[in-house]
Amino acid sequence: MASSEEKVYIGHPSGARACIELHGAHLTSWKTANGQEQVFVSKQAVFKPPKAIRGGVPICFPQFSDFGNLKTSHGFARNTRWKLFEREGDTVVLKLNSSDDDFLDKYGCEDSFTISVRYTITNTQLFTKLMVTNTGCEEMVYTVALHTYFPVEDITKARVEGLYRVGYLDSLDGRLMKTEENPYILINEEVDRIYLSTPPTLRLVDPIGKKVVTIEKFNLPDIVVWNPWVEKAKRLSDFGDNEYKEMLCVETGHIKPAIRLAPGTVWKSEQILTVVNNGAIL
Repeated sequence: MASSEEKVYIGHPSGARACIELHGAHLTSWKTANGQEQVFVSKQAVFKPPKAIRGGVPICFPQFSDFGNLKTSHGFARNTRWKLFEREGDTVVLKLNSSDDDFLDKYGCEDSFTISVRYTITNTQLFTKLMVTNTGCEEMVYTVALHTYFPVEDITKARVEGLYRVGYLDSLDGRLMKTEENPYILINEEVDRIYLSTPPTLRLVDPIGKKVVTIEKFNLPDIVVWNPWVEKAKRLSDFGDNEYKEMLCVETGHIKPAIRLAPGTVWKSEQILTVVNNGAIL
């Protein structure tokens, strides 16, 4: 399906809505049936290629951060225009092929591939399915993440549950391997951690906003928790100086070890976000 659009919209009979930019197949708005926005996008975000959009759900592929050999951190999928493949009601599918751009010359990527993302919404849920097909003759080695930015009412009160005693790489300490010693994660300083081999379900609790987001995942074993805090927020040109107070990234991914995909085979993954607005369950 060819399209000259820059963004696509999907809707659910409940009133839930979502917006996806063709630039990066990047989901930049997801409102549940009650009209509440469920993703954070910076007021300073740049919506013009080749800049990646600061917020929403960037797709990191075929490399998360510098976990790979590419020249660009987080790969190129989030910086590239995808093609609209299918759209119907509450669902949209976008695809990116290795033949869509000169990824070898620009980024050093020699792989032949097709990656597709399918977004589906219900009244309170967002389903994201990622699928990678190795269309080449050589094994494909890559890492991937859904770099989701969640809005929170007060970053110092929000917490992430489900990572107790899980090992993580501390990116602020030379990626030293550590173990989460707290029953839940509270943010009161810059945090940049890659939790490995995590449970299939965890929760982001926003007690001031009286909201819980349950994060379920398949074939995305790792979780990144990130907040830039005061000093790094000031250094980010596409991020407001005080916006760290109202967002938290909880990212599902497959980072370490890398995925190894044989020629002609397919890798599939899924993330399910469910929002519950109920102060009683906090």
